[in-house]
Amino acid sequence: MTIYDIAREAGVAASTVSRVINNKPGIKLETRQRVQELLKKYNYIPDAAARGLVMQSSRLVGILIVDIRVAHHVDSAFVIEQELTRRGYCCIIMSTGPEDEKKAEYIRILEQRRVEGVILMGSMFGTASVEESIKKHLPKVPIVMVNGYLDLPNVSGVIVDEDAGVARCVDLLCAKGKPKIAFVLDSVSPSNIHKQRGYCEGMRRNGAGEENLWLYDMEESTVRGGYEATLRILDEHPDVQGIIYSIDLVAVGGVRAAYDRGIDVPGQLGLIGIDNSIYGEICMPKLTTLDNRLQALSESAASILREGLEGKVQNKKMMMFSEIIEREST
Repeated sequence: MTIYDIAREAGVAASTVSRVINNKPGIKLETRQRVQELLKKYNYIPDAAARGLVMQSSRLVGILIVDIRVAHHVDSAFVIEQELTRRGYCCIIMSTGPEDEKKAEYIRILEQRRVEGVILMGSMFGTASVEESIKKHLPKVPIVMVNGYLDLPNVSGVIVDEDAGVARCVDLLCAKGKPKIAFVLDSVSPSNIHKQRGYCEGMRRNGAGEENLWLYDMEESTVRGGYEATLRILDEHPDVQGIIYSIDLVAVGGVRAAYDRGIDVPGQLGLIGIDNSIYGEICMPKLTTLDNRLQALSESAASILREGLEGKVQNKKMMMFSEIIEREST
């Protein structure tokens, strides 16, 4: 059933049916009701693609995620998708993988899809390759990066003060009499570099020398990876009193490692994650975490992108403030 079939049965022009579908004025009530009854009778659904060709508007927004299996980013994408869908946009979510060339390639794919806006989930999109791809393929499309920023005319960023937040986590452990603290980095990204910098600044502020900055990298960003990194710390620094992990997921592995070694948490060892994710709430003991404001970041990103899609002036850079959620592990 097409718009022309509906028009023929209603005894009106196809343009009249179109005006009814789009809720335009200037149609007699009797005519509008007759057309609406036929639309309902035949369960008529407008062809969004065809409408887009006519209106020169795709109403598509691309959401890029490095790894769609990461619950933290998927939760954020859900908030954004729900808000934009409510405003009449259709979101396509793609998982790029961690390689820079693949991230840049997905920017090109979004150009082919004729997206009108883009959300980049996470600071791992803050690379030179992505920047160059945006310049080449999407130079006039409004783009918002969640927890990151690229200095381009059409790109905005919503970021959180993770460096200052991690420094406050160090303060918390020191205030509890646990100044010997290690830091576990699950992967290299602009966001994680800020976290590590905050750890170093917090340690120095509390009187630690360079030899007391215990920095550890992981081979894999998993619970198992956090478990193995924690065992390494316990073996190399048996006097360690606190560990801060760059994400909650790997901190859960740390909780298990301490349990297997018979170490009391938080009596002997204080553990802190970052993200305020579900993982920290379901582990035992419940994990103290740095809340990097996922919900607020996501809502703000959707709002800023919507402004750009509507042709309004966008905020270029918005800063939010993290908060320590103290639970049982400290």
